[in-house]
Amino acid sequence: MDTPRPFTPRSEPLESETNGEEPYGDYEGGEQEAAAEPAGRHHLKVPDPAPLTEHGPARVIAVANQKGGVGKTTSTINLGAALAEYGRKVLLVDFDPQGALSVGLGVQAHELETTIYNLLMERGVEIDDVIRTTNVEGMDLLPSNIDLSAAEVQLVTEVGREQALGRAIKPVLDRYDIILIDCQPSLGLLTINALACAEAILIPLACEFFSLRGVALLMDTIDKVQQRLNPDLTILGILATMFDPRTLHTKEVRQRVIEAFGELVFEAVINRTVRFPETTVAGEPITTWAPTSNGAQSYRLLAREVLSR
Repeated sequence: MDTPRPFTPRSEPLESETNGEEPYGDYEGGEQEAAAEPAGRHHLKVPDPAPLTEHGPARVIAVANQKGGVGKTTSTINLGAALAEYGRKVLLVDFDPQGALSVGLGVQAHELETTIYNLLMERGVEIDDVIRTTNVEGMDLLPSNIDLSAAEVQLVTEVGREQALGRAIKPVLDRYDIILIDCQPSLGLLTINALACAEAILIPLACEFFSLRGVALLMDTIDKVQQRLNPDLTILGILATMFDPRTLHTKEVRQRVIEAFGELVFEAVINRTVRFPETTVAGEPITTWAPTSNGAQSYRLLAREVLSR
């Protein structure tokens, strides 16, 4: 599969750069909290998903980008919570040794006796021994901590090392509707495991030039996984994060992404806001911490888009 690549940055100004429009939106706590309306896209209405009468089998989605700080963990938590609001049973897989996903849901990762590391590397450990419920109804967590960093080294000598995660989560596929895997910010063996067992990949992309340049490397990795390990892997979509409608740079980057990837780019846009750091401290998603905020509404829109694709 020939995956699209981002274009080089344009030198000419955007239309919105010269039409005299003022920055839109209101402010909360000194940060932009308004839903952005970037130029260049027609905003379609995405209907609410129909309720389910039964659950499973799960659709496995890897949330990945080898660049750090682009909103992977924040998007995994809040997308999962929004999907749960729509009646889906969701499992979040913390597949980053930093354990940020677990911490973001109020779990003290360094105090855990069993994590996904034990599930992958120790015989006799069942997935139900590791899964934890969260404060969000319908959303469970497969936690991680720094122990997982050893798995990347230990898996090197294992037979079928790229399929270790797929084997680990297979027993619960019929129990959930969506499994979201929060990948580490690298293209190492752990991320390859996530891509090898996923049906689709969701790519959070910060609206800055260096993030745009790094997407090409991720696309090359996706191509190789498709050719060698998982021919069914598809790109679910690209999510623009850290968008600031006060700056022309973020508008230009998002427009470039749209020009390069077209309909793969989600309509949902995640703005910079003080709400997201607050939710990390609170240990809960923005959909419950600030349910009426624009950030929560953006992730609900993203959830509807994910379910419609």
